[in-house]
Amino acid sequence: CCAGTKETAFISAVTAAGLVHSVTRSCSAGNVTECSCDVTLRHGGSAAEGWHWGGCSDDIHYGMSFSRKFLDVPFKNITGKSGSGLVAMNLHNNEAGRQAVAKLMTVDCRCHGVSGSCAVKTCWKTMSSFEKIGRFLKDKYENSIQISDRLKKKLRRKEKSQRKIPIGKEDLLYVNKSPNYCVEDQKLGIPGTQGRECNRTSQGPDGCNLLCCGRGYNTHVVRHVERCECKFVWCCYVRCRRCETMTDVHTCK
Repeated sequence: CCAGTKETAFISAVTAAGLVHSVTRSCSAGNVTECSCDVTLRHGGSAAEGWHWGGCSDDIHYGMSFSRKFLDVPFKNITGKSGSGLVAMNLHNNEAGRQAVAKLMTVDCRCHGVSGSCAVKTCWKTMSSFEKIGRFLKDKYENSIQISDRLKKKLRRKEKSQRKIPIGKEDLLYVNKSPNYCVEDQKLGIPGTQGRECNRTSQGPDGCNLLCCGRGYNTHVVRHVERCECKFVWCCYVRCRRCETMTDVHTCK
């Protein structure tokens, strides 16, 4: 369903980024024999500023290389003019995910000195949490760029007035506009949101305002019966009360 949309662009980027992140973490933990910490930083730093590289810096180079071989090579083996434009777009979105991991690398430091003074610091490079990388890619998803489906030598924006604006390596690209995910479409495998349970008080994606796509929601009371206040009685059985609760359930119209 829905090939070439901004959603598939986001999935491509997140998959590529996740592979870099997971493999690199395994390298730093010593779980992979082909890689380890970033040894290029050893003995570096700035003695004048009172810090040096140490610890185990995440070496994303192996993770990036592994991700390219695992995800990009199958696309590059595809031949034929009809798929070349879509292939170029998918390769770009894969790389955008990897670039997000590299862009969000941070430096952590540990202080050394008498009585907690920071006379000398040991620093190392580390990847950001995948949650932060995901938020970065979500922002790229929301600002993704539609490109022309008549691709020849290079990727270019669909809007002719914007074609002089370069496409960044971190931008997500799509060809086809997204279908309406709010309405059921059996041909595309879209279930729609009618009848979905939603949270009336939430402002997030599970909230009734967003999930119901402005159609509103129905409220009905659900009765729950369960065992409660259970106690062990000597000897030897458990005695419980039968508790009943009533809760409001909201479903999209």
